[in-house]
Amino acid sequence: CRLQTEVQNSNGIALSVDCVIFGFDENKLKVLLIRSDLKKFQGKWSLLGDLVKPNEDLDAAAYRILKQRTGLSDVYLEQIHTFGAVSRHPAGRVVTVAYCSLINVQHHRLKILDNELHWHDVQNITELAFDHQQIFSTCYQHLQKRIQEHPLGFNLLPKKFSLRDLQNLYEAILDTKMDRRNFRKKFFTMDFLID
Repeated sequence: CRLQTEVQNSNGIALSVDCVIFGFDENKLKVLLIRSDLKKFQGKWSLLGDLVKPNEDLDAAAYRILKQRTGLSDVYLEQIHTFGAVSRHPAGRVVTVAYCSLINVQHHRLKILDNELHWHDVQNITELAFDHQQIFSTCYQHLQKRIQEHPLGFNLLPKKFSLRDLQNLYEAILDTKMDRRNFRKKFFTMDFLID
């Protein structure tokens, strides 16, 4: 197969990128998945990934892969972590770099739907191809940590939104119910919102 040949031609180690695209839609956090086209993982879902070309920067590869798989080009991607377990890929030694994004599903229409590409509720993600479960979990934990440390997600809401809308977003990402009064107090003391 093409992948195995490329891995063997690269001193036995290849570099790939996997994109974890989280989406907020109808007060739920979702992740974009595609059906794996490898025989070993037939029927399993996987993240959006591919090999990095020899003359390609990592960031450029991440944006290329995202555009090729989804048609999306106006999405900010953040490099999160590198995964390099020796046996993580059946074609040989493939080290992957995970990129992550959080978008409003309604603002980013998928233009390509090959391999059954679609949004999945994060609560239903249990068994992905390769080591993608670990990659997904690492990126999800990163997102949860970030939202507790820095206010983010305002771009996922309408220009004018209620505090309840913001709380719904935080609850979806953190997968927990929050006390309305404490949530309100926290945000007003941070001076991010106007009444």
